[in-house]
Amino acid sequence: MAESLPTLLWAGLIFTIPLTLLSFALGLVLGLVTALVRLFAPAPFVAVARFYVWVIRGTPLLVQLFVIFYGLPSMNILLDAFPAALIGFTLNIGAYTSEIIRATISSVPRGQWEAAYSIGMSWSQVMRRTILPQATRVAIPPLSNTFISLVKDTSLAAAITVPELFQTAQRIVATTYEPLILYIEAALIYLAMSSVLSALQVRLERRFARYGGFLEARA
Repeated sequence: MAESLPTLLWAGLIFTIPLTLLSFALGLVLGLVTALVRLFAPAPFVAVARFYVWVIRGTPLLVQLFVIFYGLPSMNILLDAFPAALIGFTLNIGAYTSEIIRATISSVPRGQWEAAYSIGMSWSQVMRRTILPQATRVAIPPLSNTFISLVKDTSLAAAITVPELFQTAQRIVATTYEPLILYIEAALIYLAMSSVLSALQVRLERRFARYGGFLEARA
């Protein structure tokens, strides 16, 4: 375990963490756009957005990665492993975060819209200054959970040859024949990263909690 630890940590630093951060950032942007389309766009665009969410949520992430990496070459679309994984995770995160964002925007009372319009704000100003700040507070817990899940889901990228943390552990197992020790070590590294992120999630929730909410009452 001691000998393999630096190699596993390096793989996590070079591949797992960048893949997680990039996928979540791009997926969050995609999810916001999809949510706004479903809430405010004309019917044809809403249908496209619903179809996208339906397909992604209804199929396994591993299958989506295989379609992108192994399936698209049959259409002369060749992608390296890391970009293919990035596209797959981005599309997946975008679908799930779009539902979170759509629900949180819908949870803002209608009176907030009316009050903002009554003082002369445009639609974009209402969204930027009134609706999204309130929706963000509600969205922090589910988005944080999605991010933590994504850290663990990046291990699926090993199936399309991305040399991230889990595939690095598999390669070491192939030479040392110590699967139990190395897979437990990889699991402990994932557990450590998830624990740090869970602690940060608690801090974010306390920072963005609604005034008079449960966290403030408990404090």
